[in-house]
Amino acid sequence: MSSKKRLYILENPIPNTPADDAEEEVRNKHQHRVDEDEQTTCVMLASISPKLQRQRENMDAYNIIMHLKKLFDEASRTKRYETFKELFYCKMTRGSLVNTHVLKMIDYIKKLSQLGFVMDHELTINLVLQSLPQNLS
Repeated sequence: MSSKKRLYILENPIPNTPADDAEEEVRNKHQHRVDEDEQTTCVMLASISPKLQRQRENMDAYNIIMHLKKLFDEASRTKRYETFKELFYCKMTRGSLVNTHVLKMIDYIKKLSQLGFVMDHELTINLVLQSLPQNLS
């Protein structure tokens, strides 16, 4: 299955079934679209965990992709928020090593990048500096 040729299946819902009196070409085109969707859905279901398969076994390819996007967008947004909060409120504690603290900050920044939010270099430097005690920054 060529992914570029089938991308329209994931981007557009299956059109409504044509009326019984529709031209044969229109009905055949619709059936071809339904068949392609079924093939794509089978491939998608085969590539996800059994739990996700059971939850989506009665969906078409378009609805599966929309549901997964929504599910993972919400989870990603929540994870980004929690990471932002940890990063922005992170302060070096008395008696800890600067190296350890800066590495912790870098981990938060990398985690945000993996979650789709890349910060400006100057902002990252400023966040690290503001997290240090007055006598170090």
